[in-house]
Amino acid sequence: MRITWRLVLGFLAVSVLALLAALARPSWPQGRDAAGPTASLTTGKGTERCTLRAATPREAARRAKPGDTVCFDGDLSRQRLVITKGGSREHPIAYAGGGEAVDGITIEADDVIVDGFRSLRPEAPGIELTGHRVTVRNNTVIGPRGGDGDGIRFFGDDLTIAYNTVRDTDNGHGRHADCMQTFASDTPTSHRVRIENNRCEDIDNMCLMAEGPNDGEGDGHGTTGDFTIRGNHCETLRASQALMFEDVRNATITGNEFAAPTHHAIGLAYHSTGARVGGNTLHPGIRYEVGIDASSRPGYRGPKPGGLP
Repeated sequence: MRITWRLVLGFLAVSVLALLAALARPSWPQGRDAAGPTASLTTGKGTERCTLRAATPREAARRAKPGDTVCFDGDLSRQRLVITKGGSREHPIAYAGGGEAVDGITIEADDVIVDGFRSLRPEAPGIELTGHRVTVRNNTVIGPRGGDGDGIRFFGDDLTIAYNTVRDTDNGHGRHADCMQTFASDTPTSHRVRIENNRCEDIDNMCLMAEGPNDGEGDGHGTTGDFTIRGNHCETLRASQALMFEDVRNATITGNEFAAPTHHAIGLAYHSTGARVGGNTLHPGIRYEVGIDASSRPGYRGPKPGGLP
């Protein structure tokens, strides 16, 4: 009888240990091409969920199909990554950098995801995207030079710009070097744009300059609107405001950190109506959060404006 109980107790102990080991193992698939617990594609060179490997962007444009994740085997550090091939609404083409270096990025396609590239001192803008249903995430642009000095420029509808870092823009030689910018002067208007959880660090001009088609410098065609600006870190060094909206309707600006002592944090002008502002963190040196003109007051909801934009 004593031996039987020992066997039973031993069997129970082994069973408990096996159960604990099973619970400790991750529930997602393992292996080189398995998807991890996050949505990011940037898990390091050679470990992305690649369905297509290409040596050059031209080869990728020739071979990629909707739903592919493209990884590059060639050295792109001395050339600009130009993306001209998109997927479909349901199956975009993803271009996975895995932290690899490129000399700036130009996107001229719909239905693409660009994830995880690094650009050091690229020709400005460091990233320029023109298209619909484009996502740009987890990229780094440091020290864009030339042109107007911008880090990211965007044009189009249903855009997501998230978890990117832009650092060290330079206003020298008459530039207006913003972290991000859009305008509508012989370029497409933009709608349903989400700018979330980005870091704009050491930015000479504004973190975002958004101009619609009727701001006095645009082409006057169409409208620009429905922007969500949320969770971003903004360090503006020389401009009077960190975010400036001219003829941009229905901007929602929440949960951002304005980390430098600008005169005011947000400017609303030229019929930038319907803005919603709240929950932002301000550097103590900022005089007031929102500056607004009379044309932009209809539909405004947020803290009491402190003056003009």
